[in-house]
Amino acid sequence: LEGGVLGLMRIAFQNMGSGGIDATWSKAIEGLRHAFRRLQQINTASRSRRNVQRHYDLSGELYRLFLDEDMQYSCAYFEQPDMTLEEAQAAKKRHIAAKLRLKAGHTVLDIGSGWGGLGLYLAKAFDVDVQGVTLSTEQHGVATDRAHAQGLENHVHFELKDYRELNERFDRIVSVGMFEHVGVNHYRTFFDKAATLLKPDGVMLLHTIGRSGVPWATSAFIRKYIFPGGYIPAMSEVLPAIEKSGLVVTDVEILRLHYADTLKHWGQRFAANRDKAKAIYDERFCRMWEFYLAASEAAFRWQDLVIFQFQITKKNDTLPMTRDYMAKCEKALEMRDMGHREAAPVEKPVKPARRRKVAE
Repeated sequence: LEGGVLGLMRIAFQNMGSGGIDATWSKAIEGLRHAFRRLQQINTASRSRRNVQRHYDLSGELYRLFLDEDMQYSCAYFEQPDMTLEEAQAAKKRHIAAKLRLKAGHTVLDIGSGWGGLGLYLAKAFDVDVQGVTLSTEQHGVATDRAHAQGLENHVHFELKDYRELNERFDRIVSVGMFEHVGVNHYRTFFDKAATLLKPDGVMLLHTIGRSGVPWATSAFIRKYIFPGGYIPAMSEVLPAIEKSGLVVTDVEILRLHYADTLKHWGQRFAANRDKAKAIYDERFCRMWEFYLAASEAAFRWQDLVIFQFQITKKNDTLPMTRDYMAKCEKALEMRDMGHREAAPVEKPVKPARRRKVAE
């Protein structure tokens, strides 16, 4: 087949349109799947742990074959179309950090901390203390080793823990690529807990895959082979849960084709290292993974999948009235990343702040 799986997906999706196949029988089936989607997302703490292990506890060597050097397994931010994957992932971290408006001495909670890249970056760039939580044993081990290797073990601590078990309060909360595993049944719980964990003047940044269209059920392939218990929300499903928690949405950004380009890079890297992946698993796994990456790219490129970035606070006067501070911080971080340490955007408190040691 000329063009491979991605080419086939393009033909199929472009003929379907963003609303799916326009046939009465198809709409009826999808209607039933949508109605029963909540039964597939009863993500209790124990089930969430099992679901995460199915995907994120695969060999770390597999992910190193197609991710960037920092092992960012979420949408990159392509400020320029010719950026490398490494450059775009670094830009993503800057983009998120700028929205958090961090200051030295802040405590930061990273929900779904992955292999630790974002937490380590924030600690180095802003002199903050980070506590990351994950349900993946594999990711927890790698992240902890990285913190020790970089000499940040006193400032960045990763725990194998469900966010629902936390009781501390934090100046900032960030969650990237984790909300897709919460499940629509548990959105209210997620934001209620976030409201409890966030200090009165705190800021939260939620980065999640979403739908630009109406709510839709998770595909059977993704649910069975890739992300059991996973669900991609429409904005109409997220905002009511935030409102009921008493939190305030201060900024919403929708990243459209950034994940399509991210997945394109991942697919190319996986193809270049396919023999190594086959040596770790087998031919069947490689075909499944290729289909997953191609189908995901197609859904972002020709269907209704996007990235939502919600900036959230507890009060409407916590942040400046304009977004200028975001651009200034991103530029300063870019200069820092280029080696100009004097441009590091660390805002020092007027009085020395007593560092709060992250609980171990």
